[in-house]
Amino acid sequence: MKSMGRRGFLAAATALGAGAGLSAYAAVSAADEDDTPAKTPDKAPDIALRDRDLPFMGTEETFSTPTLLKLNSINEDHIAFLEEIGLSDLGQRRIGDMDAGGLNVQILSAHTPSVQNVPGQKGIDLAYRLNRQLVDGPIAKYPGRFKAFATLPLRSPEAAADELERSVREDGFLGALTNGHIAKKYLDHPDFEPVLARAVALDVPIYLHPGYPADEIFKIYYSTTRSEYTEEFQDYIFSGSGYGWHQEVLTQCIRMITYGVFDRFPKLKVIIGHMGEGLPFYHQRIINDMGEPTENSLEKPFGQYFQDNFWVTTSAFPQTELLQLLLKFISVDRVMFATDYPFADIKAQTDWFRGVDLPREDKEKIAFRNAEKLFKMKVPVK
Repeated sequence: MKSMGRRGFLAAATALGAGAGLSAYAAVSAADEDDTPAKTPDKAPDIALRDRDLPFMGTEETFSTPTLLKLNSINEDHIAFLEEIGLSDLGQRRIGDMDAGGLNVQILSAHTPSVQNVPGQKGIDLAYRLNRQLVDGPIAKYPGRFKAFATLPLRSPEAAADELERSVREDGFLGALTNGHIAKKYLDHPDFEPVLARAVALDVPIYLHPGYPADEIFKIYYSTTRSEYTEEFQDYIFSGSGYGWHQEVLTQCIRMITYGVFDRFPKLKVIIGHMGEGLPFYHQRIINDMGEPTENSLEKPFGQYFQDNFWVTTSAFPQTELLQLLLKFISVDRVMFATDYPFADIKAQTDWFRGVDLPREDKEKIAFRNAEKLFKMKVPVK
């Protein structure tokens, strides 16, 4: 891709990397202005005051390293932007932002697409080094404040399964996070059954984070013939957090159900972020239209898999109306808090959730208790 000026890049790069949450705040403000005055303004301050002591675990919190920045960035301006927002800071700046927002724990995951598309021994070694950097760095330096999802060398599935087991058993990792397609294949492909089987054996979840589309898909769906738009990175953002990422994750979820992944691995646990990646909006349409053609090939009704095998996080979507819609279709026992730091502001999202009008018990489940149960841990409370 062409280089671009720093000013232009920073203006356009809100979404580069994972920044959907920054634009979400504007949507929240607009929605709040349109709310019926009699509903929330009187309640919200009282509810936020009641829940000011609410502990939080952030379940989708991103980091990078100099190696990853070079591997996964477009150009030097992109690297500068990611460094400026604190993506590679795993020290006092990140801890300070967590403290300011009242976020007790971050579960760290590597910046998309991490090393999952690096083949062979190089990918295996990179994944191991990244995982060990977390253990020897922030996890050791700030006890109790950081947990992690493993980075896996998915181009080598057997090695990826082994690294998942090593990182869980030896280093206390909570599962793994993947980033979109792996060399044009998704996790429903038979190649990745060793990874899924190991996750089930270890009883840990796999977090499906978005990744950028394959070149062919990018050209068909997102490319433009107008160079002036390419120079503003419109096509890149369009294919990522501006739209494409969320459809990509939901597509992968539907593939995994449709092609029998959860029948082969009924105890497989999958997490998706961004308030369900569009699932609440499409839920009825998906289960109605996919139910009939899969009736004779799946062991359960199509919609049941969303209830049995999926957890959803709120990452980067601090919007009450979307949470309410999500809770119509997904049990409150399967929803977890996340911020998508550093692409979204921690305090803005914890402040939002403290003011959400839900019973205290339900808010505790979303804020930290569901994560405690899924990850078999306790959130340290100051």
